[in-house]
Amino acid sequence: MLLDGENERWDAVSEALLLYAARRDHVARTIQPAIAAGRWVVCDRFTDSTIAYQGYGRGLPLDNLAVLQHFALGDFRPDLTLILDLPVAEGLSRAASRASRADRFERLDPQFHQRLRDGFLAIAKAEPERCAMIDAAADAGSVHRAIVATVAARFGVAMA
Repeated sequence: MLLDGENERWDAVSEALLLYAARRDHVARTIQPAIAAGRWVVCDRFTDSTIAYQGYGRGLPLDNLAVLQHFALGDFRPDLTLILDLPVAEGLSRAASRASRADRFERLDPQFHQRLRDGFLAIAKAEPERCAMIDAAADAGSVHRAIVATVAARFGVAMA
């Protein structure tokens, strides 16, 4: 619903409200029950993405997003957030080379994507105890090894 359609299908406030509603539902129905059952949860994109996309990228006030996030999720936070960092031009080139059609966000201008990257870098700098930067410009094998090593080190587990 959020990825399809015209670039300006939703304004930034509507995007944020829809995303936090989806995140609330995902936490309540999937993540919290899995954690309660003792399982690990890996989630592709979470609240930092909303802060980066709608805050840094779309220009919504970060303090308003923080209030909305707290309303939707309380104090729920990931134990670890991996931020796969890639220069904007390379990221857009990779997105364009995929067989599928570009989504609404991928079609936005490079300046939006630079603000987005800057946002993720700011989030990582502000919360280094939770966030780990991964150099995604490396080859897939190197990125995979960096992710595995980071998860293993942060949680004190052996991983294959």
